[in-house]
Amino acid sequence: MAHTALPMTEVLVVADGWQSEPDAEAVIQRAIAAAAEMVDADTGEAELAVMLTDDSGIRTLNSNWRGIDKPTNVLSFPALQPTGGSSPDDAPRMLGDIAIAYETTRKEADDEQKPFDHHLSHLAIHGFLHLIGYDHEKDDDAEVMEALETEILSQLGIPDPYADRDPHAGRERMN
Repeated sequence: MAHTALPMTEVLVVADGWQSEPDAEAVIQRAIAAAAEMVDADTGEAELAVMLTDDSGIRTLNSNWRGIDKPTNVLSFPALQPTGGSSPDDAPRMLGDIAIAYETTRKEADDEQKPFDHHLSHLAIHGFLHLIGYDHEKDDDAEVMEALETEILSQLGIPDPYADRDPHAGRERMN
């Protein structure tokens, strides 16, 4: 299952709040590399971009793309894959884009009493899994995705983010 080539991940910081998290790019790179090594998907020599934005920026994206006029923690935009064959001269295959909002991520980490880098890792992994086809619209799919997130986070030494969730409460999902 381990891949020899990992996707190229470009991290773009477009909001000032992220200046207080100088390790954010390294945290994201590490999380996505761990996820790429554990999934059964061809992500080698592909590219993705992670935009570190603020609540205002992600609210605009959420409104424009999902019709939900409020900020959220993470959004994923899988790239459309070309049909037909590829050759070594082709441009790199794009997996898509991920956007993560600083204020929402900070508030959730603080509210849940989790280290910021643990929550950021989780959001990056969650977004990456969406780019490669995982979803959580149905409970069965959500269980598969959450189990994989937990396994990847465990490889990074990060505790299960779902461990404290009330099993009888409705499933609150990330985007």
